Amino acid sequence: QAPKKAKKRIEGGSNVFSMFEQTQIQEFKEAFTIMDQNRDGFIDKADLRDTFAALGRLNVKNEELEEMVKEAPGPINFTVFLTMFGEKLKGTDPEETILNAFKIFDPEGKGHIKADYIKEMLMTQADRFSQEEIKQMFAAFPPDVSGNLDYKNLCYVITHGEEKD
Repeated sequence: QAPKKAKKRIEGGSNVFSMFEQTQIQEFKEAFTIMDQNRDGFIDKADLRDTFAALGRLNVKNEELEEMVKEAPGPINFTVFLTMFGEKLKGTDPEETILNAFKIFDPEGKGHIKADYIKEMLMTQADRFSQEEIKQMFAAFPPDVSGNLDYKNLCYVITHGEEKD
């Protein structure tokens, strides 16, 4: 009886894990683990609030968190999380995807981030950058005189190649 059940599950729609490469799944798993602040295997409003706090955004409105959680069809475990990202990323180009990732660190939408702040985030969160990787990034994309990193330009160069003079 068990093989029939397994077969039915495979036929019953696309497997979300087949939408991504193994390395991408690993990166999403790391992001999920960071967001699952209480380590219960689910992301809820409390986890989202704690994640925002860890990123320096302390007064997130309850309604905003409600809206985020409501986007999911039910409790947000890793498979649901991955499915939600699959739906969000479908049809988006890489530049838009990378821009959206940077926008998390730029809640006012200025188009730039303090270089010191992004350096700290890259060296302390998820797939941590080494001092050497940070040096390479800032060599390729130096901050402006105010110490800001123009992430819109960075995203353009990442997805389209070197800037045109």
